[in-house]
Amino acid sequence: MPPSRRAVALVVPVAGFLLGFLDFVWIKWVPFPFAELGNSTATWAVAAFALGWWIRSGAVRAAVAASVLLIVAVPSYYLAATLLQGDDLAVIWALTSFVWMAFGVVAGVVFGVAGIWARTEGWRRVVGTALPVAVFVEEALRFALKSRSGYPGAWWNLAIDLGLAALLVVLIGRSARVRLLAAAVALPLAAAGALTFAAVAGS
Repeated sequence: MPPSRRAVALVVPVAGFLLGFLDFVWIKWVPFPFAELGNSTATWAVAAFALGWWIRSGAVRAAVAASVLLIVAVPSYYLAATLLQGDDLAVIWALTSFVWMAFGVVAGVVFGVAGIWARTEGWRRVVGTALPVAVFVEEALRFALKSRSGYPGAWWNLAIDLGLAALLVVLIGRSARVRLLAAAVALPLAAAGALTFAAVAGS
């Protein structure tokens, strides 16, 4: 059964706070190469997907909930940086914070809905399964490019991201056919994501 509206309203802000706060904790204290998973846009995107998956039905509800999850996570992350590292609290309301929140809305809509789609049938199921896989493949592509410019340990991170992508397609795809189709769809989605990321980073 899908969770009630009350359950969603209670869980989402708490989950968003924990996502942001524990993400900073992970970055600060988990050793290399796994620490990079805390500094990962793919990890946050898959958190939004997982929320949509939990909500089960109602694309609009999943999109709103996942967007709120990521919006709340941003100031929570900076709050953790203030409490645990002594960073300036003012960064919470700096322009950079609002930019990341805006990206969170976009990612929340896309991956929250993907979590719903992955529970349906037909092409939506394939695309919904492919999207969380694609974000880790896209991040692996970025690590491959970083390795060419001397980024230390990039190949370790590339292997971790591809391993997580393979694990996700197995866990989310509920049949061999869906897994194969999702893996095939994830590749062009990852390429499109890499181009978009490069365009945004270069702007």
